[in-house]
Amino acid sequence: MTDLAQPADPAFEALVRERLDAVEGRLTTTAAAQTAFTTDAAQHLLNAGGKRFRPLLVVLASQLYPEAADASMIDRAAVVMELTHVASLYHDDVMDEAEVRRGVPSANSRWDNTVAIMVGDFLFARASSTVATMGTDYVLLQAETFARLVQGQIAETRGVQPGEDPLEHYLDVVADKTGSLIAASTVFGGMVCGAPRDVLDALAAYGEEIGVVFQLSDDLIDIASDTSGKTPGTDLREGVATLPVLMLRATAGPEDERLLDLTSRPLTDEAEVAEALAGLRAHPVLEQARAEVVRRAEVARGYLSRLPEGPAREALSALCDQVVSRSN
Repeated sequence: MTDLAQPADPAFEALVRERLDAVEGRLTTTAAAQTAFTTDAAQHLLNAGGKRFRPLLVVLASQLYPEAADASMIDRAAVVMELTHVASLYHDDVMDEAEVRRGVPSANSRWDNTVAIMVGDFLFARASSTVATMGTDYVLLQAETFARLVQGQIAETRGVQPGEDPLEHYLDVVADKTGSLIAASTVFGGMVCGAPRDVLDALAAYGEEIGVVFQLSDDLIDIASDTSGKTPGTDLREGVATLPVLMLRATAGPEDERLLDLTSRPLTDEAEVAEALAGLRAHPVLEQARAEVVRRAEVARGYLSRLPEGPAREALSALCDQVVSRSN
């Protein structure tokens, strides 16, 4: 099971683990192609691992009404969400000119941009063929979610436009690129078990908010953590302005001139990376960013009050704490 979820109920944990193991096997077979090369390329990032956060949310939400949840539908729903996510990573890496993803060479660096784009398209097609077996309501939600993913990427690529607030623009991009698919994952799980409309709406709101929290906690990890297994300062090296930097820009005083300079451009000098990290870690804005992440996690938790009590709701609530604790 993903390290983000540790249900207190051993029987419930075993059930969730069983479903996630089944999903893992199904991901591999669904990503298989007619040629060995395409299969290798399509399974490249899947085999590199990942948190499987979206399949986890599908499984957890499906257990809100466990007697109504069909195992095959749960597995297919989880596969659709994860393949859609992984497909988007292939495309993201091309646009970002990334060299590494999940600790292995990105598809575009191992092969080339054309292969990476086409493999991403192949995985989207596999997700689409799987969701087509589930019903039109599932097809519609996946299509609407895919449209949001694309719109978020377009907004990120264009950047902040005149008159736009940079922080609001960033949060909108995060909601579209990350929150939308995580929201769809929780809703898919609820649909699988026949949840009523008010519960599906609550799951959508929870998923969107926890998805944003998930990304914002990554923003903090990139600055604050030396123990996460990730190299800190990646965003600074790439000149990407994330939550703490955007909050700094909104509140900076004359004493922040040097830190503003360091966070306004890509950093190629490791001494400057270290200086920027030290400056941000010591600045009050980092605690302000942490407080915002905690606040949003509590907003997400609030939506769960509409869900039926039980181990599934408790596990979804625990995720609010665990996503926040990643960045502490």
